[in-house]
Amino acid sequence: MGGKSGESLGTVLVAGAANLAIALAKLIAGLIGGSAAMLSEAAHSAADTVTELLLLVAVRRSGRPADRRHPFGHGKSGFVWAMMAAVATLVGGAGFSITHGLHEISHGEELSNLTPSYVVLAAAFVIEGVSFLKALSQLRREARRHEVNPLRLVRVTSDTALKAVLFEDAAALVGLLIAAGGLLASQLTGSALWDGVASVIIGLLLLVAALILIGSNLSLLIGQAVPEGMEAGIRAVLLEQPEVADVVELLTMVIGPGAVLVAAKIDFRDEASAAGLEITCDEVDRRLRDRFPEVEQVFLDPTPTRR
Repeated sequence: MGGKSGESLGTVLVAGAANLAIALAKLIAGLIGGSAAMLSEAAHSAADTVTELLLLVAVRRSGRPADRRHPFGHGKSGFVWAMMAAVATLVGGAGFSITHGLHEISHGEELSNLTPSYVVLAAAFVIEGVSFLKALSQLRREARRHEVNPLRLVRVTSDTALKAVLFEDAAALVGLLIAAGGLLASQLTGSALWDGVASVIIGLLLLVAALILIGSNLSLLIGQAVPEGMEAGIRAVLLEQPEVADVVELLTMVIGPGAVLVAAKIDFRDEASAAGLEITCDEVDRRLRDRFPEVEQVFLDPTPTRR
């Protein structure tokens, strides 16, 4: 599931600072060389900078404590802002890259001095690589803590800030290679067609990344259950209690980054007393929180099994 907000905040800040510096450098190089791919990369980095600002808001808002109007906390507000960040990538990055690339393919543009573009692309690759490695390091630590494969964790994590940084930095690294390839092909052939094609491919890459992030956040906003492995572990903890005869129904929901609600209908053994049920419920609550630190809310309903 999700990670700690403090670590995610640091990951977002590193990515944001990197993208802002890279966007300015790409813009200058693109204007000097007249490259659509470079201008697309500048739009990509600018969109990523806006994305990081929105993710920063997401991390801060989701960490606000519960209050009377929001008894389950403000975790889902993080999903809203992360959704807006994904939309910014879709509109600002993908939209500009595709339209500008198609314009260059149809109308053509004269490329001039491309040396600054190559220098900026190389520097950007290093900077984006540092940001990506920081996010990847956080992912691996969380994967070890949850004893799951990092690739599986990135698919199911509720830490939308970490997921967004990973996807965007990975897309940025691939996009830089595509931009360099487009520039080199245009330089060798003398045709700006390849530069325009590179711009369109970068836009499509951003489109895929944005749609994946939008789908992920939409699922969390609707009320996504925890992964099957975690749900099985929760059920096992419930059944470990001697007073529990059966788990009639188990419902889980992610209520924020790294925050889970558990609601279960439990068939307690008939010989259990009222006082015994209170002690058992308290013990189940404690064990669930010890086993799964993400569990923040636990609701147990004594319900007989229907035979």
